[in-house]
Amino acid sequence: MPSKPSDTKLTGLFLDMLAAEQGAGANTLDAYRRDLTDFSDFLTSTGQTFVDAETQSLRDYLADLDTRGFKSSSVARRLSAMRHLFRFLLNERIRGDDPAAILSGPKRGRGLPKVLSISDVDRMLRRAKELGEAADASPSKRLRSLRLYCLLEVLYATGLRVSELVALPRSAAKRDARMIVVRGKGNKERLVPLNDASRKAMADYLAATEAARSDKKNGLAASKWLFPSFGESGHLTRQHFARDLKELAVASGLQARLVSPHVLRHAFASHLLHNGADLRIVQTLLGHTDISTTQIYTHVVEERLKSLVRDLHPLAET
Repeated sequence: MPSKPSDTKLTGLFLDMLAAEQGAGANTLDAYRRDLTDFSDFLTSTGQTFVDAETQSLRDYLADLDTRGFKSSSVARRLSAMRHLFRFLLNERIRGDDPAAILSGPKRGRGLPKVLSISDVDRMLRRAKELGEAADASPSKRLRSLRLYCLLEVLYATGLRVSELVALPRSAAKRDARMIVVRGKGNKERLVPLNDASRKAMADYLAATEAARSDKKNGLAASKWLFPSFGESGHLTRQHFARDLKELAVASGLQARLVSPHVLRHAFASHLLHNGADLRIVQTLLGHTDISTTQIYTHVVEERLKSLVRDLHPLAET
């Protein structure tokens, strides 16, 4: 009788499927691997594996997560990983049933995203620009400041995911480009428009990098990335940008904990909707496959509609 495949092997096969058929990125695959490894460790302690785990064991695992203090959102994510895994095992005929099919997730209210006000974003943009124009700054410090200002302008103008932003190619800053092609989740491409401020910020930053590259003392090599780095990826990391952004927030008089690249992506979407943009348009700009993902911003639309009725309806109370 053939031996059962190990949980490690099944996890590998499952992740290969996600990458090949759904175009899952490295960050998504890493998250699934961590979640399923933790689940496998729990099953091992009970003498079970992915192949023979029962529904009650899955319930026991979810209860264990709760005991360990996991937030409801984290428990829901683990349950989602389990559901995808067992559906895969069923489709591949590795199992004849799906023990996760009847499980229900934790009840949770969907939290509203943190959003910076327009004035908060303006303060950060002004401060970043001041740092880039400081007369007493060294060439290397000025270049870093121009890079941060460019990153901030482009992020707020486009709402890109931070992974999309830091991996922009150098060609994105070509002269007179009104749109850039962004490769997002699932390796899907979308067109994103640029405003004048972001285009100028990219042009100024690119000119500064060209000047620094011509100075052999700096040791800057040619790169295909708009935001090159000496790291393994070849471009600026998400973590590095997030640290720089928090430092800028403090320098702008804001609390660092309230500012992150993702918060600025939320600001982009919320400010557009507040000013009358259609939810479907924002969905396209953000690169959301499903409108339900974008509907987290529905509260912004609702507030705007209430204001319109209050201000414009002839029978509204004065």
